[in-house]
Amino acid sequence: MSRMIGTISRGVRAPIIRQGDDITEIVTSCILDASADAGFAFHDRDIVAMTEAVVARAQGNYASVDDIATDVRAKFGGETVGVIFPILSRNRFAICLRGIAKGAKKIVLMLSYPSDEVGNHLISVEMMDEKGVDPYRDVLSLSQYRELFGYEKHTFTGVDYVEYYEQLIREAGADCEIIFANNPKAILDYTKNVLCCDIHTRARTKRMLKAAGAEIALGLDDILTESIDGSGYNESYGLLGSNKATEDQVKLFPRDCQVVVDAIQKKLYDATGKVMEVMVYGDGAFKDPVGKIWELADPVVAPAYTKGLEGTPNELKLKYLADNEFSALSGDELKDAIKQKIVEKDSNLVGQMASEGTTPRRLTDLIGSLCDLTSGSGDKGTPIVFIQGYFDNYTTD
Repeated sequence: MSRMIGTISRGVRAPIIRQGDDITEIVTSCILDASADAGFAFHDRDIVAMTEAVVARAQGNYASVDDIATDVRAKFGGETVGVIFPILSRNRFAICLRGIAKGAKKIVLMLSYPSDEVGNHLISVEMMDEKGVDPYRDVLSLSQYRELFGYEKHTFTGVDYVEYYEQLIREAGADCEIIFANNPKAILDYTKNVLCCDIHTRARTKRMLKAAGAEIALGLDDILTESIDGSGYNESYGLLGSNKATEDQVKLFPRDCQVVVDAIQKKLYDATGKVMEVMVYGDGAFKDPVGKIWELADPVVAPAYTKGLEGTPNELKLKYLADNEFSALSGDELKDAIKQKIVEKDSNLVGQMASEGTTPRRLTDLIGSLCDLTSGSGDKGTPIVFIQGYFDNYTTD
């Protein structure tokens, strides 16, 4: 009888990881111990993944509010800074905003509406439509926003982010003006020095601002790209992907991750004789249909991965084959025909009808999303994920 189980994703427990810990040794040991505890064997192309958080913590990749302020002051001159398109997050952005405000005399905060880039809503689309506001054209002042929409609180957090961000800026010692707009060029009526805080659209936003006359147009990926007085940094992503660590400190996105995944792959091969794939993952790339939040607040799902995880799926749609090419078959005859079709499939199925409906995304984005859902973001204590059977198909026995 054919094997009945396909892909298996296991959350693997690990010790609390601190700065200076050997992440390569810890991950390898945890995977080997999990095998002994749960009784599973290893295979080539098994996948080992760990959260970006534990890698960054082991690296000690932290920076303080004062470090952020120092860099912002050096790059913007310490006067008025337009801060545009931040996401609405106490964990992701609030502490960064404190540092940014501390490095300027005035912040002109421009919030997108009705929601931020990742789907956190300031107001509902229905309310915006009811008030006759055009989000593509209308630039609202704080007083206009309040008159139209009042004091809306986030559905899940119960926070009025407009009020919260204004308070953070003023407590950091900066003056504050808040506007609401979706065209990045709107900020240029207030200041020519702009810090773009969007994540996935940042390159376009900076390009548009520079073309429209901005004197300084930088992104969060341009802040803390080098160490400030011994602080952590990320030369590729700066503050992007950072999380609140303490009230005065952020944990930055990890750096030099390729060295880590390659070392773990080798260590696991030495211990098991199997070539396993290894990756570091952050937020998954998926959208909550109820809360409307797109999970991906990190700049990428996977900052590093071994070579075997490169590419996209190359799969046939079984239900398409069953309903079309093999519609006259059933039972073992249908099963054998589909298996043979899989064995004979082209190495690149792009554009072929038989692959229509399969997920057209990179493997690392798909696997990273699976890992993020497996490990969770709370108290599960499983920052390592072990996946088996991901590359198997209907022919695998």
